[in-house]
Amino acid sequence: MEKIESLQDFYSRKFEWIPENLGRDIGHVNVFRLPHPATKPVPYRRRDFFKITLCRGSSRIHYADKVFSFEKQALVFSNPFIPYKWEHVDDDLSGFYVVFDASFFNLFGNLIQYEVFQPTGTHVFELDDTQFEYLSKVFEKIETELNSEYIHKYDAIRNQIYELIHYAMKTRPSSRIEKLPINASQRIYWLFLELLERQFPIDENHTEIILRTASDFAFQLNVHVNHLNRAVKEAGGKTTSQLIAERLLQESKIMLKQSKWNISEIAYSLGFQEVTHFNNFFKKHTLLSPTKFRNN
Repeated sequence: MEKIESLQDFYSRKFEWIPENLGRDIGHVNVFRLPHPATKPVPYRRRDFFKITLCRGSSRIHYADKVFSFEKQALVFSNPFIPYKWEHVDDDLSGFYVVFDASFFNLFGNLIQYEVFQPTGTHVFELDDTQFEYLSKVFEKIETELNSEYIHKYDAIRNQIYELIHYAMKTRPSSRIEKLPINASQRIYWLFLELLERQFPIDENHTEIILRTASDFAFQLNVHVNHLNRAVKEAGGKTTSQLIAERLLQESKIMLKQSKWNISEIAYSLGFQEVTHFNNFFKKHTLLSPTKFRNN
């Protein structure tokens, strides 16, 4: 798998220039219109920034271990936790995309609380013509604010980005029932998810995970394991062990399809002491051995 792409890498690859304000304390945000001039194919990789794309034109998105296709138009959310690759099937593309780093929302909210940026959430939202036109106007507002001299323009842009997030989530309500407003359990749950995601992807610069069990995460978060388990179950609807297993399974699928590592290397990198344990784990969840999954 290719190394993580930074914002600097993105600008160099896409435009052959780097903005002067990149790396400022307030974070970075920018908006672009589709299409761009043709560039070389973009490899399947993780990026260290967030991206929201409004695209009209048939496309295929390789997102973690899944492939999403849409024929007409869609709103797509990409985050630093999950690798992805776009394939534009249709040459006639239009739309927008906005990129921003985590620092841009520092002290302005925790983006991982929203399902559109969570590993198990919904990331692709197909749209009708009316929805596409409405969201186009939101991106145009971002573009206008970015080019303005308004002293609080970045606050206004954050509000427009939140509009994109909430608009998408309202079109497909969460399957989880939030019984309470933000509380201690939800904060622990988000911290747990963030710690879990920081361990991925596995690559030549980060060859193995460290936190493997509920107890490992509880120690890191300085809470009792029983408290962690209750909080995660209450806020996420699944047990800590289930979420860890799901994320390990997702990463194993990615590595089997996208990396050249052998089965033993993948097993050890994901914390399995024996290859047979990894084989049994993978087959339990997919009904296929890792080798058969890779060769399919």
